[in-house]
Amino acid sequence: MDMKITFPGGKKVNAEYNGFTHETDQPVRAGGENSAPQPFDLFLVSLGTCAGIYVLSFCQQRGIAMEGIELRQSMEFDAQSHLIGQINIEIILPAVFPEKYRAAVVQAAQLCTVKKYLENPPKFNLFTTTR
Repeated sequence: MDMKITFPGGKKVNAEYNGFTHETDQPVRAGGENSAPQPFDLFLVSLGTCAGIYVLSFCQQRGIAMEGIELRQSMEFDAQSHLIGQINIEIILPAVFPEKYRAAVVQAAQLCTVKKYLENPPKFNLFTTTR
């Protein structure tokens, strides 16, 4: 699995991966044009949408309608590290959601692959080559 990172100009950095180009930019205050999400924003979005696909699949497999179901993700910063110290993902269910599946839908969201990688991070190797 390879990903190509390119620099189309300004503060933009793009990733070509799996047939898609994922564009990023920086906010105006950081010298960018704010034309695309920041890389860290995409990281945070990947957590919520990953949990979301597991919730969606869980409901689809059981014939549960998705109307009224949504996830809300909030991040809490750690004042000492100046990094996010906690991520909360709230699964909002409509009153008609079957009671017997409430705990199970949380367990399904826990299967998020992105979350699993954070819990067991891969080793990183950064190096240079020349052409």
